[in-house]
Amino acid sequence: MLILFVRQVTKTIKELKSLKKNRILNLSITFILFFLTFYNFNKIPKLIIEKIDWTISYNKRKQIIKEVLTKKLGSNTKMNNGICKLSFNFPIISNGGNDIWIYKNKTENTKTIKFWISRGFFESPQTYFIFTNDNEIKKQYEKQIKLEPEYNWKLEENWYRIMERD
Repeated sequence: MLILFVRQVTKTIKELKSLKKNRILNLSITFILFFLTFYNFNKIPKLIIEKIDWTISYNKRKQIIKEVLTKKLGSNTKMNNGICKLSFNFPIISNGGNDIWIYKNKTENTKTIKFWISRGFFESPQTYFIFTNDNEIKKQYEKQIKLEPEYNWKLEENWYRIMERD
């Protein structure tokens, strides 16, 4: 990207006498791409996509939560480790395989359910939409939000967007 930028600037300087609109446009686009490459522009589209995902799939996630709380849906993998593979009859609700993670909390009537936004392969952080009706877990998430508000926030009552970073 840097080489392309330098090349465009050099060509513009050489052709300064007969400056063309096309050359200025090329230089401008190259400069913008160069700038966006180094100033974490990819964060903005990710947040937009997350917001769209949250809005579009909200009702389906609420339906899944209802089924988990009424015990119609639970862990269904061979390892029985809390992962529930959703059928593909649902729209894709959880990225990385359409799985959700169901935690059995200390009290019988409370659950914490994680829907993956980003599965976190190869040392990248895992990001979730999380539902919990456990007050202890809510306190943990509220503390996490205070510590790193740029990565974690409350979406609404009982719902959080959390990034687990090591």
